[in-house]
Amino acid sequence: MAGTLEKIRNIGIVAHIDAGKTTLTERMLFFTKTSHRLGEVDRGTTITDFDPEEQERGITIYSAAVSFRWQDVSVNLIDTPGHVDFTAEVERSLRVLDGAVVVFSAREGVEAQSETVWRQADKYGVPRLALVNKLDREGADFFGTVTQIEKRLGARPLVLQIPLGLGPPHVNDPFRGLVDLVEMQLLTFPPKDEALAGGAALGAVTRGPIPAELADTAAEWREQLVSNLFDFSDELAELAMGEAPIPGDAIRRAVRQATIRRQVVPVLAGSALDCIGIQPVLDAVAWYLPSPADVPPVEGLDPTKKTPTTISRRADSQDPFCGLVFKIVAEKHGDLYFVRVYSGTLKAGSRAWNPLQQKKENIAQLWHVQADRREQVDEARAGDIVGVIGPRASVTGDTLCDAAAPIVLESIQFPETVISMAIEPETSLERKKLAETLEMMKRQDPTFRALESEETGQTLISGMGELHLEVIRHRLERDFNLHCRVHKPRVSYKETVGRVATVSGEANRQVAGQSLVATVTVRAEPNDHQGPVTVEQGWFPEQEAVAATAALMTEAVRESAERGGLKGCPLWGVRIVVLESPLPEPPPSDVAIRIAAADAIDKLLKEAGTVLLEPVMRVEVTVPEEHLGDVINDLQQRRAIITATEIRGGATVLTAEAPLASMFGYSAAVRSVSQGRASFTMAPLKYGPAPAETAEAFV
Repeated sequence: MAGTLEKIRNIGIVAHIDAGKTTLTERMLFFTKTSHRLGEVDRGTTITDFDPEEQERGITIYSAAVSFRWQDVSVNLIDTPGHVDFTAEVERSLRVLDGAVVVFSAREGVEAQSETVWRQADKYGVPRLALVNKLDREGADFFGTVTQIEKRLGARPLVLQIPLGLGPPHVNDPFRGLVDLVEMQLLTFPPKDEALAGGAALGAVTRGPIPAELADTAAEWREQLVSNLFDFSDELAELAMGEAPIPGDAIRRAVRQATIRRQVVPVLAGSALDCIGIQPVLDAVAWYLPSPADVPPVEGLDPTKKTPTTISRRADSQDPFCGLVFKIVAEKHGDLYFVRVYSGTLKAGSRAWNPLQQKKENIAQLWHVQADRREQVDEARAGDIVGVIGPRASVTGDTLCDAAAPIVLESIQFPETVISMAIEPETSLERKKLAETLEMMKRQDPTFRALESEETGQTLISGMGELHLEVIRHRLERDFNLHCRVHKPRVSYKETVGRVATVSGEANRQVAGQSLVATVTVRAEPNDHQGPVTVEQGWFPEQEAVAATAALMTEAVRESAERGGLKGCPLWGVRIVVLESPLPEPPPSDVAIRIAAADAIDKLLKEAGTVLLEPVMRVEVTVPEEHLGDVINDLQQRRAIITATEIRGGATVLTAEAPLASMFGYSAAVRSVSQGRASFTMAPLKYGPAPAETAEAFV
C-alpha cells in the first residue's frame, strides 16, 4: 500500500477462540467499503476464513492478511486463529506487526488463550488496544472484564468508552450504544439490517448528549481517565491544575503516546455481530496504534563480524533493504513467502541475500495479498507486508536483505510439538507422494513435524494437539487426494537427568595406525524440567589452540546430547557444562574428540540416571454449578490437579493442570458429564515427571 510511513498501520486481531475476531475483521472490511457484503462466520461466508476446513468448522485456522483504508490511514491487518493448536500463526504474526487489537468476550472475560496471546504480544513488545466484545450477550459484564484485564494480565486498562445497557434485546436494559469518554457524547448506531442495506446508514454514527441516568457514571469514568493520563502527559496535568477544560485532542495525544510506549491499554466496547462500535475501533487503530515510523529501528546481528555485534535499520525506504520471512504458503506452482519489509525497497525481478542460508534468492514477483485474492505490484517499501514468489532456500524466520549491507534479524521461536501419531498411505505407490507432501506442509507450518521412524519404518507426524493433526489429515485427503491410515495419537515424552553428575569420557584407540586419544569432562544438572538441553563451555585456559579444541568439545557434546536419553526420548531441562579436560600433545583430532564426547554422554546418563517427563496442559473448564461435581470427579480420574476456581458470568471456571496423555477424547467426555453445557480450553504448560508405571512400560 502506497503512502507515507506515518499513515500506515500494521496490526493484528488476536483473541481467545470464539471472542469474535473474524466477525470484527469482516465488519471492518464492510464499513471501510473494502467488502460489499457482510460475511458471517456461522454461514462460512467470511473473507478471511476462506479455507474449506475453516468454513466447515466455523473457526480460524490460518492467519489471513487483508488491507483497507480508513480516513487517511492505510491498514494492513492480519486476522489470527484463537485455538491453541494454531498458536504458531499468532506467534509469527505478532513478530512482524506494530500493533494489535485484543478482543475479549464480555461474557467469558479473560480466558486461557487470551493470556497466551497477551504474553506473546508482551514478548515482542507489541502495543495494543482492547475491545470488550459481545456486550449484547446474556451475562455480559463490561466492568468485570476490565478488572480481569488488570488483574489477570497485569495491564493498565484505560477505559475510553462505557456501554449504554448490557445484554440482549429482551432484558430490561439491553446494550444499545456507547458513551465516548473522550468527547463526553453518546454514540448510537443504526440497526444491523439498516447497516446492511447501505445508503446513508452505512457507517453512520449518531452523536448526542449522554442520558441523565448515565451522566454520573460517565463523569466518574471520565475523571478516572484524565487522572490516569496525568502520569504520562504534562499538558493534561497543567490544564487540570489551571482548572481549564480538557479538549479531546489533548486526551487523544496523551493516550497515543502512552499506548505506543506500552504504558496503558485503551479499552473500547462493542458488539461486532450487531455492528455496534466498529467505527470507533477503526478510529482507535488510526489514533492510538503506532505506525512503522513510531516503533524503534529494528535490530539484528552483523553476520560479517566474528563476535556478536548489534546493528539497526530505520524504517526508511532509502536505507538498505531488510525484511523477515514470517510465513510460507506452500503451493504446487511455487511457494508464496510473506515478508515484512523493515527498511529499504524490495523490487520485483531483483535478488536478495539470505545471510543464514548463505544464498541469493530470486524475487521474481511481488503480490499484495487480500485474503485469498492477490494483486501484483512492482515494489514494496519499508513498512509494507508483501507476498513474494521466487525464493527457494528460505524458511520461516529467515532474513532477506541487501547483499552489500547484510543483517540477521531475530528469528521466530515456535513451541515444541506435544502430540504424535503414525500415518501411512493406503498403497505403497503413494509413499513417495506422501513424503513430498509432508515436506511441503512442514515448510508452511513450523509447528508440524514429520519423520520416518528408523525402528518401525512408519512415518510419524507431530503437532500441537488433536485438532491440529486432524486438520493436517483432512488436508491430505481434500487437497492432495492422499487417503492415509492413522494410528492412535501418542504423547511426545522427554527425559531429564535425575541428579547432578560429573564424568569424563575417553577415546584411546588405534585406527589405521593413527592414535585417537582424547578426554572430555562434563557436568550435568537438572534445569527445572523446562527448555531443551543446553550445552555450555566452562573455563579453559586462554590460548588459541586450547580455545579451538574447547569449541570442538562443546560442539561434539551438543551433538551427542541431541541423540536423546536412555529411553530414546529427547533430553529436556538439562544443563551440561564442558569442563577443562587434559589435553594431549599434539592436540586431539576431531574424530577423537567426538568419540570421547559420545562416551562422556553415555557415562553421564548412566551416572545421573534419567527421569521420564510428560507434557502437562493448563486446562480451563467453564461449567454450570449443577454439573461441577461430575466435572471435578472426571478431571481427578485423569490425574488432573485443580489449581483455581472462580465464578465468571454465572458459571464456575475450573483451572487445572493435567497430563496430556490422560486428556485424549476429553472434548466428548466433558460434554457427556455436563449434558453438553460445559466448555473447555487446553494449552501446553510445562513438562513434569511421568508416573512410575508409564516410565516402566516405556519402550
